Amino acid sequence: MEFKVLWQDEESTQGFAQLLAACVQAGDIICLEGGLGAGKTTFTRYFAQALGIKRPIKSPTYTIVREYTEGPLAFYHMDAYRLEETGADDLALIEYLSRPGVSVIEWPQFIAEDLPDDYLWLSISKTTSTSREVTIKAFGLRGEELLAAVKERY
Repeated sequence: MEFKVLWQDEESTQGFAQLLAACVQAGDIICLEGGLGAGKTTFTRYFAQALGIKRPIKSPTYTIVREYTEGPLAFYHMDAYRLEETGADDLALIEYLSRPGVSVIEWPQFIAEDLPDDYLWLSISKTTSTSREVTIKAFGLRGEELLAAVKERY
């Protein structure tokens, strides 16, 4: 299943992040693919805020994973950019995906073969300096349920 949306500006990015956050449950995985400056971390910041995270959201490029547990759901923000050559085999990264929280993974294409069966994959393309075209693909039963919930609320 696939769905396309347009984020006209940062406000609509925030709105979509809030919509998606209202649909997720423990165990859900959101993958964000897009080039540098596509808006992956900006989206993640709004998503985390919508989950009740109060701390500043920083890109985990060098730490790989940042864990936030003060909201109603634990939130794991991952950045797989530095794993292009090695994959996730030698890290506990994949263990986070089975924890009872919500995971957002930036640059998931570098660990795609290590992902479980159920997740949403958002491909973000910059169309102008402020707008983004987002293609959302569902994988697995839970991914399809999550995408159906998003489509219904959109």
